[in-house]
Amino acid sequence: MRVDDLTGIVPLHEAFPSDTEIAGLSSDSRAIQPGMLFFALAGAKADGAAFAADAASRGALAVVMAKGRANGALSVPAVEVDDPRRALALAAAKFYRAQPRTMVAVTGTSGKTSVAAFTRQIWEQAGYAAASIGTTGVDAPGRSEYGSLTTPDPVALHKLLAELADAGVTHASMEASSHGLDQHRLDGVRLSAGAFTNLGRDHMDYHPTVEEYHAAKLRLFRDLLPKGAPAVIFADDPWSQATVDAARAAGLDVLTAGRKGDFLRLNRVEHERARQRAEIVHDGEIYEIDLPLAGDFQIANALVAAGLAISTGTPAVKALSALEKLKGAPGRLDLVGFTPAGAPVYVDYAHKPDALENVLASVRPFTTGRVVVVFGCGGDRDRGKRPIMGEIATRLADVTIVTDDNPRTEVPGEIRAAILAAAPGAIEVGDRRRAIHEAVAMLRAGDTLIVAGKGHEEGQTVGAETFPFSDHEEVRAALKEVAG
Repeated sequence: MRVDDLTGIVPLHEAFPSDTEIAGLSSDSRAIQPGMLFFALAGAKADGAAFAADAASRGALAVVMAKGRANGALSVPAVEVDDPRRALALAAAKFYRAQPRTMVAVTGTSGKTSVAAFTRQIWEQAGYAAASIGTTGVDAPGRSEYGSLTTPDPVALHKLLAELADAGVTHASMEASSHGLDQHRLDGVRLSAGAFTNLGRDHMDYHPTVEEYHAAKLRLFRDLLPKGAPAVIFADDPWSQATVDAARAAGLDVLTAGRKGDFLRLNRVEHERARQRAEIVHDGEIYEIDLPLAGDFQIANALVAAGLAISTGTPAVKALSALEKLKGAPGRLDLVGFTPAGAPVYVDYAHKPDALENVLASVRPFTTGRVVVVFGCGGDRDRGKRPIMGEIATRLADVTIVTDDNPRTEVPGEIRAAILAAAPGAIEVGDRRRAIHEAVAMLRAGDTLIVAGKGHEEGQTVGAETFPFSDHEEVRAALKEVAG
């Protein structure tokens, strides 16, 4: 990439000839090599401007920083822009160039991972080379990688998109977190459509209010989708109408899905333990679908995914018939096994109030005995949700076991105490492994167990260290124990 490729993004032409080559981009001074641009980003814990001299010493071509931050002390040019984060994202898109030709993004509090995965699966069944990017990593033809960020940083994201495109991927779905949208990580992604699932309490350690949290989500519709692009919005959430209004005001083609949907309407649904029978109306036609997943929220996710696929060119009959072959995203109401008495045990990623409420409500229709839940809350995150989740658990489950999640740098017992303050009758078992084993051991015929909070994660973070831990593995071990 040359300096003139960034015209309108970073004013490098003031310091360099237009044909000057740029070797790369980074916001990490340690990754800088000769000829690269260093973007000094202000973060919650550190200001990138403090590392500008280090980047210069490593051979940075120039340092890109916010207006008013340059002090003239650097050995390389300091180039000022209005928003370094947005500039980095747009520059990364220019540097890596290639992207799958059909890109969609889904935002919301819960369901993003499932919608992204379902959309990929629908496309695959329609014959497209498809990929999904999100919390559980990257899934693409010949490529499956575990990830840790819902929305990767712009350089990593655009490098990944170029790799997928070069490998022949034509369709890709990705999650759009509120952090990612607020920090401009998706800027520069050439989106064909976007979607909204729902809004609940989450990330209140980052967003001052729920309204500002919602506003961050709305950047997908207001700023990133081109005018006239499809905006698939789940119709049955309290925040649906506000999202519809914002998308329409942005000039998008609003398509709603759900019981109140006008693009995909759910007429009726019959719940069973491992599947649901649904009647869906699209364009005047009725489709009878057997969805091989439990939970009302999975119907919602499947409808939004089908809406994304149909609105980007997949024939409706192919998209809706593909729902009958969907596989759940890892750790999303994931049926791990049964006790000898036939009690099912699920692992679910629910780590926020609405998600916990949804998953507990979803298993009640097919539970003839007790609903048992094991869960905790993460440390160094939104503290206000802890009593809320305690209340939800004891209201919707018959047996609640409060344990540790990822305590991080907080005192685990203090996290549990905050949950237990609103969870009368709950059982406290701090050791997560023991909590899971005790929960499985207490199951009787007709009961259902949900182990919530960590889902697909393969580690538990205590202090600054992450230890190997998998809810799936512990459930399987506990089921072997009770089976003798």
